[in-house]
Amino acid sequence: MPISNSSAACLISAFLFLSLIQAHEKAINTDGMGQYSFADTKIDCGKECTRRCQQSSRPNLCLRACGTCCARCNCVPPGTAGNKDVCPCYANMTTHGGRKKCP
Repeated sequence: MPISNSSAACLISAFLFLSLIQAHEKAINTDGMGQYSFADTKIDCGKECTRRCQQSSRPNLCLRACGTCCARCNCVPPGTAGNKDVCPCYANMTTHGGRKKCP
């Protein structure tokens, strides 16, 4: 039984629509490093902040601030300093005085 032109067009349109939805979901669930990060998947903030603060001159202060930022953002930038563009939430968090909160 041959498929009519309107049925074929409808089928192709549905396929394209589903492809667009899937591409949109991937764009939403991808973090700055090209890996999937889901809101319900928590990172180990203690481990990540220990790594981040290992070269800090004030490790206790760094760990406390990093822990707060990690708990709120579920993200800690790579390396021991900088790279904050990977975690915008982490980079934009400030203290009451307007200073950058996260190490």
